[in-house]
Amino acid sequence: MVKFSSCFLITCVEKATQRSLKMVAQEFSVDLDKPLVFQVGHLGEAYEEWVHQPIVSREGPRFFENDFMESLTRTVWWAIPSIWLPVVCYCVLKSARMGHALPEIALMVVGGVFVWTLLEYTLHRFLFHIKTKSYWGNTVHYLLHGCHHKHPMDGLRLVFPPAAAAILLVPFWNMVSLFATPSITPALFGGGLLGYVMYDCTHYYLHHGQPANDVPKNLKKYHMNHHFRVQDKGFGITSALWDRVFGTLPPSKMAKKM
Repeated sequence: MVKFSSCFLITCVEKATQRSLKMVAQEFSVDLDKPLVFQVGHLGEAYEEWVHQPIVSREGPRFFENDFMESLTRTVWWAIPSIWLPVVCYCVLKSARMGHALPEIALMVVGGVFVWTLLEYTLHRFLFHIKTKSYWGNTVHYLLHGCHHKHPMDGLRLVFPPAAAAILLVPFWNMVSLFATPSITPALFGGGLLGYVMYDCTHYYLHHGQPANDVPKNLKKYHMNHHFRVQDKGFGITSALWDRVFGTLPPSKMAKKM
């Protein structure tokens, strides 16, 4: 009887502790005046709701106490074409020197851009919008994409930092080389990289540009709809192509389609 009472008491204490920890996580408040990255993990299950309540300000928050780490999170938009377009040209010229004619090169580059659009959609939908609730899951997600949804107008965190992109380009090159010949790989990879440059520059423009023509104006509305109204739809940035293919158009677009 004593043993049963002890076990019962231990079980009650454990459940009370779990409830207490859960309440602490739910009641945790992020201090926006302090570096955010190592705070957001404490939100637990509340992170999903918190990160999708945008703060519309051009002034971005501080991520890290360390100045060097903080500098790695900030990138001016023009750094992307400045750094990566010369790499695109190098890749295209490399395939040309291996004997491919201009029409063939053009086809490879266009193919690479097309593959990028699918990759753009896939990453945005399945990785950038993955649901997390653990401390490190929330922290990594915030660094990867959550910060953009929380502070969508932060102009220095709208494009992907070149240092991180350079690391990711290695496996992408290896992946392309698995499916293409040595002479096709450079131009195909260059096309994919060109697609990425177009994506990042377009993304920046959709947030900070003032389009006058219907096409960019509608694309801006489409992307702002993803940020401020229906955040689990409309994953395309440069176009709504793959949202149409995979049925993730926002409700208003679905109504027009029908």
